[in-house]
Amino acid sequence: MEFIRSSAISIWSILDPLYYSLTRLTYIEKDSPAKCIFRVRLTKYKGYPTLLEDGTQINKNDLMIKIHLHNVRLIKEMRNAKNDFQKVIQIYRCVQQSMPYLAAYVEKHEQLGEIKGIIGITLINKGTNKLGFESFELKSKLYRVFKLTSLLPIYLLSNQNKNGIFGTEPRYLMMSKDRLIGRYNLK
Repeated sequence: MEFIRSSAISIWSILDPLYYSLTRLTYIEKDSPAKCIFRVRLTKYKGYPTLLEDGTQINKNDLMIKIHLHNVRLIKEMRNAKNDFQKVIQIYRCVQQSMPYLAAYVEKHEQLGEIKGIIGITLINKGTNKLGFESFELKSKLYRVFKLTSLLPIYLLSNQNKNGIFGTEPRYLMMSKDRLIGRYNLK
């Protein structure tokens, strides 16, 4: 099983630059991308209206920064984790250390005034609220199945048991621009 997992990660590492170019992703820290686990792109929200805890209303077609974990890098870094608890800690630290870079990126963005917040879709279900994210279900059954299918390879390559760091349903993670900048501003 380990040989298959290692081979899949190697193939994924080779294909990742192609995926990166096709998805219009960008590195937050272009000069030193190893500092930040996120790759991002500007997107228009296509989900249902959502009210965040700080009063920010997210509506269809609102401008958001979509965050993507650099999964192949994260999986490589988690290879030496002995159990799922160590994986949770590693993921949490990577995301936590990357949040100030994300806040700076949003704060300097030329469309700052139009951006409502950040959004991501994940199977990871532990610790996201401690980072300031709010979690919401994907209401569209078709989109939920699509996202679950697309996240399945990540799940299989990273998870050692079914009770690990991953949930069974993909979820939106959102944070308002104001909360992000207020909480993670480097200044």
